Amino acid sequence: MNKQDKSLTMSVLMTPDMANFSGVVHGGALLKLLDQVAYACAVKYCKHYVVTVALDQVFFKQKIKVGELVTFYANINYVGRTSMEVGIKVVAEDLRSNEQRHTNSCYFTMVAIDEEGKSVSVPELILCSEVERKLYEAAKARKQIRKEIMEKNTELHVELSKEGL
Repeated sequence: MNKQDKSLTMSVLMTPDMANFSGVVHGGALLKLLDQVAYACAVKYCKHYVVTVALDQVFFKQKIKVGELVTFYANINYVGRTSMEVGIKVVAEDLRSNEQRHTNSCYFTMVAIDEEGKSVSVPELILCSEVERKLYEAAKARKQIRKEIMEKNTELHVELSKEGL
């Protein structure tokens, strides 16, 4: 069996240029890093350029302070024909005390594309453990929920456009 590259760990020191007006790491700066981590994890897995098509369940559980080392743990949870879900857990570490806190989690949907921007197939995900199976099933459920939300939003937009809104 061929070992798949389905996870990635990346650490970044939080610097003053990432701070917001209250002196903690800006949510937008963190989102940019999360997108980069999702990109790297997905490309490492599928060996194609990828683009972000969805971001789900971004939970900002705790503030991240300037000077903390933030580690992103990314994993390919689900694979469709051309898309992948990348789950990311964020852990902040105070380097002076070694205290670690789980500060954020989220799920990115990435699609593999070729040089012309057309979607391309990605390798089938091989599930090797019970944890991977649980991550896969949870991702599959999120995909179904996203589909239902998109359908409801489309219906609502059609209705609103009929009303001139």
